[in-house]
Amino acid sequence: MSSSKPTVNPNVQAVTERVTLRSAGPRRAYLDLIERERDGGVHRPRLACGNLAHGFAAAGEDKPVIRGGKAMNIAIVTAFNDMLSAHQPYGRYPEQMKLFAREVGATAQVAGGTPAMCDGVTQGQAGMELSLFSRDTIALSTAVALSHGMFESAALLGICDKIVPGLLIGALRFGHLPMLLVPSGPMPSGLPNKEKVRIREAYAAGRASREDLLEGESASYHSAGTCTFYGTANSNQMMMEVMGLHIPGAAFVSPGTKLRQELTRAAVRRLAEMGWDGNDYRPLGACIDEKAIVNAAVGLLATGGSTNHAIHLPAIARAAGIIFDWEDLDRLSAAVPMIANVYPSGPGDVNQFHAAGGMAYVIGELLDVGMLHGDILTVSRGGFADYAKEPVFEGETLAWKDVSESRDEGMLRPVSRPFLPDGGMRLVSGNLGRATFKTSAVARQHWTVEAQARVFCDQDEVLAAYKAGELHRDVIVVLRFQGPRASGMPELHKLTPALGVLQGEGFKVALVTDGRMSGASGKVPAAIHVSPEALAGGVIGKVRDGDMIRVCGFNGELQLLVSQQELAQREAAAAPPAPLGTGRELFAFMRDGASDAEAGGSAMLAAMTRNYAL
Repeated sequence: MSSSKPTVNPNVQAVTERVTLRSAGPRRAYLDLIERERDGGVHRPRLACGNLAHGFAAAGEDKPVIRGGKAMNIAIVTAFNDMLSAHQPYGRYPEQMKLFAREVGATAQVAGGTPAMCDGVTQGQAGMELSLFSRDTIALSTAVALSHGMFESAALLGICDKIVPGLLIGALRFGHLPMLLVPSGPMPSGLPNKEKVRIREAYAAGRASREDLLEGESASYHSAGTCTFYGTANSNQMMMEVMGLHIPGAAFVSPGTKLRQELTRAAVRRLAEMGWDGNDYRPLGACIDEKAIVNAAVGLLATGGSTNHAIHLPAIARAAGIIFDWEDLDRLSAAVPMIANVYPSGPGDVNQFHAAGGMAYVIGELLDVGMLHGDILTVSRGGFADYAKEPVFEGETLAWKDVSESRDEGMLRPVSRPFLPDGGMRLVSGNLGRATFKTSAVARQHWTVEAQARVFCDQDEVLAAYKAGELHRDVIVVLRFQGPRASGMPELHKLTPALGVLQGEGFKVALVTDGRMSGASGKVPAAIHVSPEALAGGVIGKVRDGDMIRVCGFNGELQLLVSQQELAQREAAAAPPAPLGTGRELFAFMRDGASDAEAGGSAMLAAMTRNYAL
């Protein structure tokens, strides 16, 4: 990394200024809020004696220190469960973190837990319709945990898809507190991704048995730690690095290692240093500003990250009083080169990415050419430059060293020789609305598809039509009533093998949907997150079988090739019955009030913005 300070890329700067100008009112209101909360909100010294006694009643040996009120008390908000492989290692973290806090004269308490849904378990099942709204449930759970006022800082324990965005959204309402995220790292590499895809497509085509498929899946997802493809969970970890919310280099260090433990110890010690009574106060609400949000988007694009962040990043931003939209993401995508080649964009996994230089190399490269804002407030004492270094042991001491070059140019390349000249996440728009198209995971010859529509309202109907041979032709599968208001915006990843088989047979095939795809989805062109969704009156609700549709990732086109006059005369399709069973009826209020996908797909944030002008 160069020692001179580069000028920020003009395209990145222009987007940052656009976001800052648009956000001026709500951002000021947010900063005023967290200042009031610090000065006059609920806080341990202001608690009544009965309140305080309840707070330390079960604190054991830490009780005198908490009672004395002279030392930092760190909240641990944990998303632990031992069904979710990525979160299983968190089971022992609280006891370790309490020990680490005592080493520096501080204390720590588990303030609360949040749910942690595994999209891998619920993929293609009814429970997937709770997935997006679990993010808001996690945000609410985080707010409940921190509402006790017993804490001067917080450690957020979460990794996977909705968990990190949910933790941040909830935590930002307590943005006067210093906080950081504590990851646990990826599982060891298992079955190569290319072989996993081969087995899935063989099963979809009837050439492999269920036992063959289960064996392949078990060899892919086989131990504690994050799944190793570059989906939403690992994109979360990348974003926390480029936003400066991890201990530098913590994202992809494996669980159960000495280095992983020392990074967790470093996180606790850092939280003890960032209290509001010291000289290094770094509140979360100041760390997450317009520049940090733009950094997150740049990192997402430079590494080929998950399309789910086209929904989550605007939601996180809104929780901090910042308005970030798909046009911002599209403008950045046109300017930011893709310098990482991690599955589903390439063959290698996050362990290979990390071994090649990982986040330290990516951040160093992007800083050198001014693609990242280097002057953001981070949790690291040395600032954002610290994140261009990787953690190592020097003897028994944790240290950080520069990563000056890629160790594997099949995984990581310099900005001067990128895998793609742009970030590969396009805004496509037209009379069907606005949608996201991840071009980086799709071969260029498939970026444009013009074909007849076949319309469905349920993903199982798509698979039934595929098995019946009805889709073996050039086709654009339109799957509607999958948006936030209709069904909670489930991921539709289980369609990928079948559509991939059709593409492999030489047909032009694409998906157009108001639902989501998994962060692991790739290969098949897909215009996803279509807004407005069908239930909100979107034109996708008027598409009929046989209509011609054009999807183009080159010029950003999403067009139903039907005259405006005819569209005006058409009736929208009737919505299917509201989801019932598997607890989905409990989330009806979230569906009813959900904003569109571009605003985060959140009833909670929509109501907060409407009622408080935040």
